[in-house]
Amino acid sequence: MRGERARDRVLVVWCPDSPGEEGSAGPRALAAALAEFSPRVTALDPQACAFPARGPARYFGGEEALAGKILEALAARDLSCRVGVADGRFAAELAARAARGEAAGQPGSRGHPGAQVWPGSLGQRVTIVLPGESATFLARYPVSVLDDPVLADLLPRLGLHTLGDFAALPPADAASRFGPRGALAHRLARGLDPRPLVPSPPAADLSVSQEFDPPEPQAEVVVFAAKALAGQMHAALAARGLACVRVRARVVFSGGGESSRTWRHDGLLSALAVAERVRWQLSGWSTQKLIQNGSPAPDAQAGGISLLRLEPEQLVRATGRQLGLWGDSVVSDRVARVALRAQAMLGHDAVTRPVLSGGRNPSDQVAFLPFGESGEPRFSPDLPPGPGPGRLLPGPWPGRLPPPAPATVYPAPIPATVSDASGAPVTVSGRAVASASPAFLAEGDGPLMSVTGWAGPWPVTERWWDPARATRKARFQLVTEDGRAWLAAVQGSRWLIEAAYG
Repeated sequence: MRGERARDRVLVVWCPDSPGEEGSAGPRALAAALAEFSPRVTALDPQACAFPARGPARYFGGEEALAGKILEALAARDLSCRVGVADGRFAAELAARAARGEAAGQPGSRGHPGAQVWPGSLGQRVTIVLPGESATFLARYPVSVLDDPVLADLLPRLGLHTLGDFAALPPADAASRFGPRGALAHRLARGLDPRPLVPSPPAADLSVSQEFDPPEPQAEVVVFAAKALAGQMHAALAARGLACVRVRARVVFSGGGESSRTWRHDGLLSALAVAERVRWQLSGWSTQKLIQNGSPAPDAQAGGISLLRLEPEQLVRATGRQLGLWGDSVVSDRVARVALRAQAMLGHDAVTRPVLSGGRNPSDQVAFLPFGESGEPRFSPDLPPGPGPGRLLPGPWPGRLPPPAPATVYPAPIPATVSDASGAPVTVSGRAVASASPAFLAEGDGPLMSVTGWAGPWPVTERWWDPARATRKARFQLVTEDGRAWLAAVQGSRWLIEAAYG
């Protein structure tokens, strides 16, 4: 199109089985390896990173040569990865997953229209989407790869099963029929990303830096300086009515080495968050232990840090934040500070937060996500899984207990004994009929307790489509003479206590 800037090529490296390192997570090892090829590496998720490919490809002799060198460098670090190159991030990420058909509903990368496949070292593969062929490459994918459950359910019912079918609609019709989410999905289906991978820096130089003379051998001193610099950067941005959600940290070593990372976060990056990310960045270097100990190192990446520079790369309008009436934001800041410090010491996935999830069992209704991420659980609280893995279907969770939820959910159900007034075990038939009223309950090897009230049975049949994992059971709510309430289930001929209400 006349007057339109040429779109940059994007390279995505996807490592489905990337191992973690001591004191750091797999993404840091992947980003450290890719920094040898581009200083503008962006982490997409814990298993994938991306960077603009046009400049590095010219330097290394083409996209095929660049991908091959990347695979060789990652293989030396025991990282089994795949590479995809395309005109945009969405197509490049699917191309990386297409090497072995990992994308949901992927029709297979061999002979895929618009793409070429190169075998890499150690059985790894490279998929490169030819320039201008992203829409052709994406056309055969199902609409489920858009990662929008609403559109994934609605579009097939309208006869639009693939991205090619959806992209054939006029953009104005897609926007008017499906709203903003439909307009965004339509751009992706046509091979157009909503925004560039790394936006152009602002016209004004809003970066901050500090030089260390003599070079600083202690990482903690640099991290402390990063917090002070981040505070200065945020103050300068606030004076312009701006806020930063993505920042690039550049560390220059006295021996000539350089470490550059792009960090982003869901929400604003506070000064403490920037400092912790600089700590993670330094810990990714193979010479970090020498720096922390203050010992001299022979290579160009050690010998001390001479420069630290922070560059804001994605700016948004500062809209302010409504503080809590009782000062709860102060408590949240303290919790975040402790959680981030624990993540720096133990790893990103070691500190989690609970979120409501979907499931029939009480233990399934809470999922744990890494602190600081705004991701969603695998299953929605109001959407059950269908026969396909991870598929969401509309409707309630059949067999889920009504509120209130149990106060205590046991990690492993406790064996129990439930008997009637004559001492015979209570059983449940295939038609969900109890053999007698529960009269006594024994928790494990404990004494018998009289049952003063009960409700049930409620039959539950799970994963009927998978014979290896299918289960059938019937739940009861029991109240014993000591005033406690229990959630018990009979499965086969065994009674188990799953949770307690008090």
